[in-house]
Parts: sequence; C-alpha cells; structure tokens
Amino acid sequence: MLANVAVHYLWWMLALVLIAVEVVLPGYFMLWIGIAAAVTGAVVLAWPESSVLAQSVIFVVLAFASCAVYWYAVRPRLQRVEPGDERLNRRGEQLIGQRYVLIESIVNGRGKARVGDGQWLVSGPDLPQGTTVEVESVDGTVLRVKAVS
Repeated sequence: MLANVAVHYLWWMLALVLIAVEVVLPGYFMLWIGIAAAVTGAVVLAWPESSVLAQSVIFVVLAFASCAVYWYAVRPRLQRVEPGDERLNRRGEQLIGQRYVLIESIVNGRGKARVGDGQWLVSGPDLPQGTTVEVESVDGTVLRVKAVS
C-alpha cells in the first residue's frame, strides 16, 4: 500500500526534472511534457490502484495533448508580432504618422514635442509652441514633423 501511495510523488518528481531541463534547455517542449507528468501524478493520486501500464498510457496521452495545446493554442499567441516588422525595437519609427503638440517652438528647424510623458526633439519648419504636428520620419532621435492644418 505504501508503494502505491508514493507513486504519484515519482510522477511529480519527474515533472520537476522535466521542467528543470526546460530551464536549462529552453524551447517550451519539455515544459509541456513536465506538465503532463504532473497531471499524471494527480491522476495517480486520485486512482492509486492503477497499473504501471495504465499510468504510462495516461502519461503518453497527456504528453501528446499538452504538446498539442502548446502548438495550436499557446504558440500562435506568443508569435503575434509579424516576423518582418523591422520597427519592433525602433520606437521612433513607431511614431510615424502620430500627432503631437509642440512644447517648445521650432526655431531654426529645431524644437521639442510632448510624446507620452516625455519629450522628443523635433525638426521641421518654424512653428510656434502649442502647434499640433504630425511625424513624417525619424532621423536617429529627432522626429521630422510637419504642421497639421
């Protein structure tokens, strides 16, 4: 009886080992098999008289099911960003087409605009403070703007 009670602990230890392997070798694959082992441990806890063959079949079915859940449900959500989006880590380029208010007049082609809770250097035609501008392009950390009519 003691051996049957402790079997679910073996499944949970296997789950911890598989998840630890995932930490060392990332890729999400071992994580889902580890989750299957943990669930198998819970099933064995609820059904302690199950045979080793039944436990193995349950584990294999749960491993395939959990990997399928990852592949068809989780993985697409993790890959929402399009692979060809070069603007991903270029915040300035993400501002193109957006409208902002000048907090400092553009004089001799230079000024500042409020962007969120910060301010960005802008270049463009001379315009007074308070003018709404639209970002046309980005040159390093300077936004090239035009007045919005």
